[in-house]
Amino acid sequence: MLNIGAIVNGITILVGSFLGLFVGKRLTERLKEVLFEAIGVTTIIIGVKMSLDAKYLIIVLVSLAIGGVFGEAVEIEKKLDAFADSLRHFFMIEGRDRFVKGFVTALVLFVVGPMTILGCIQSGISSSSELLLLKSMMDGISSIILASAYGKGVVFSAGAVYVIEGFLIQIASLIKFIGVKPYINDFSGVGGLIVILIGIRLLHIKEIKVGNFLPALLVVIFLDWITLSLS
Repeated sequence: MLNIGAIVNGITILVGSFLGLFVGKRLTERLKEVLFEAIGVTTIIIGVKMSLDAKYLIIVLVSLAIGGVFGEAVEIEKKLDAFADSLRHFFMIEGRDRFVKGFVTALVLFVVGPMTILGCIQSGISSSSELLLLKSMMDGISSIILASAYGKGVVFSAGAVYVIEGFLIQIASLIKFIGVKPYINDFSGVGGLIVILIGIRLLHIKEIKVGNFLPALLVVIFLDWITLSLS
């Protein structure tokens, strides 16, 4: 089932990315560094704000740990890198490291925010796309900045974001209990911590394999379900 919110979100990222590529050619390396720093600091601030939404902090921390260990074991970041690299080869794009970093960073940044889960839940339960349309505006602006710094990898994240959001909308329409506030709050908490990790990587403080922590977003829903079922 097509969803207008997910479609618009993908299109705004695509358009923003192309604008970023156009602008990027006219930016010096130092200006691109400044953009990285600005994005990194802003990302950390947003991540901190998101993480404060958590209702059960212990569950959030345990979920991040379990998700990170699982992601490391199955090498999710490596698989994301390989997928991005296969796209680069297919479309004969030069500059592997920059392309892969752009794809993975943009994908994680656009997917783990609270607006994604809230917007997908809203669309799945009520068929309203209000939140996803609002998120589309934010992602469009972010994609301009990311593409100007990272290049063509950000462009290809648009399709992946559309597929993931479409999947989440379908799941939300079938599993309506995830619209309960504790699930949303703790999901935002885990998402916030992952966003902080993205910021740390953007600032070159530490090269964290952020993609490996994505399973934590599923783990937190499962642990919240157990906690609420027992309480």
